[in-house]
Amino acid sequence: MEGINVSFSKPEDNPDVSVLSVQGYVDTTTSAELEESLKRLLKKNRFNIVIDLAGVNYISSAGWGIFISEIKSIRENGGDLKLASMVADVYEVFELLEFQTILESYDTVVEAVRSFGAPGGDAGSEKPESRAGAKVGSTHGPKTN
Repeated sequence: MEGINVSFSKPEDNPDVSVLSVQGYVDTTTSAELEESLKRLLKKNRFNIVIDLAGVNYISSAGWGIFISEIKSIRENGGDLKLASMVADVYEVFELLEFQTILESYDTVVEAVRSFGAPGGDAGSEKPESRAGAKVGSTHGPKTN
């Protein structure tokens, strides 16, 4: 296995949002790097966060635990953490763990960023539907390889 690579970006259309793009796999040996990247954002008061999981083929309980452990403080600071672009195997575990009741997920990073609304504003009525809100048979689903 190749380990993990985490990079940070701000979408031009909404600089209030931070995107963490993750490549590789997230387990007990690599989760510390993801956790440190997330904590760096929080220390900079960046609380609107999208985790781009398009390049992730596996997330262990240690990886899922990072998202769950930080969500309360993120929301207490007026932000949210949203997942995007999960591959089928990762999305299947996400659903089995019923994390869609806690975290929103989106098919693409663009949709996840848009769900935060306009920069400096509220998400309002133009918020795209998350997978958690998707109806059975909708087009929202995991990214396939």
